[in-house]
Amino acid sequence: MRIFIATAKLDDIRWAYEHGLADGVLTTPALLSAEVHPAGANDLLADICGMSTLPVAVTVGAVNAADIYRDARELAKLSDAVVVQVPFVEDAIGAMKRLRAEGVRVAATLVFNAAQAVLAAKAGASTVCVHLDQLDAQGQDGVHAIAEIHRVFVTHGVECDVLAALPRNAAQFTGCALAGADAIAVTSDVLRALLLHPLTDRGLDRFLTDLSRTHRTRVT
Repeated sequence: MRIFIATAKLDDIRWAYEHGLADGVLTTPALLSAEVHPAGANDLLADICGMSTLPVAVTVGAVNAADIYRDARELAKLSDAVVVQVPFVEDAIGAMKRLRAEGVRVAATLVFNAAQAVLAAKAGASTVCVHLDQLDAQGQDGVHAIAEIHRVFVTHGVECDVLAALPRNAAQFTGCALAGADAIAVTSDVLRALLLHPLTDRGLDRFLTDLSRTHRTRVT
């Protein structure tokens, strides 16, 4: 299972890469717009891509076929690491098939159930991105959606990855992993939180106390 860090902050990406905790980066228009870069969003994306050869998911800024195709081709020129995120709407289908035929990796967004996921895969998506935060906001079970999509893909041999985006805590992260997600995208805050457990601080205190006692014994 792969972990993507959902951020456009270069320091957070560098930290995740240096510690071996991330297998790629997931960006969104909101994450990119939140960062100030002197040369603009495309140069920020180029900097992100230049940090590693790992995949970087980038969203097109269009919703109709011609503009999606043009925007995706431009984004793909930034780096071989780019995976173009395309909103899975009817107008995008033709562009997705054309991009797939030309070797551009496409991840379908706005996918929330197994039926959409199957159609997105048939249209050319190599990954479907399921945003748990959006399902949660509607009172739906995002982990259940991941499990259903995974089960359908396995049953019918669909060659498409399932990416669970933005689980809010360790329990939801674990649920997605158990449900069969091929990749999980987390914010830097959640990624750091995954390192912790309520017993972590207690165990560390006990460990340091034991070390201190051992040191005093050796000195005496």
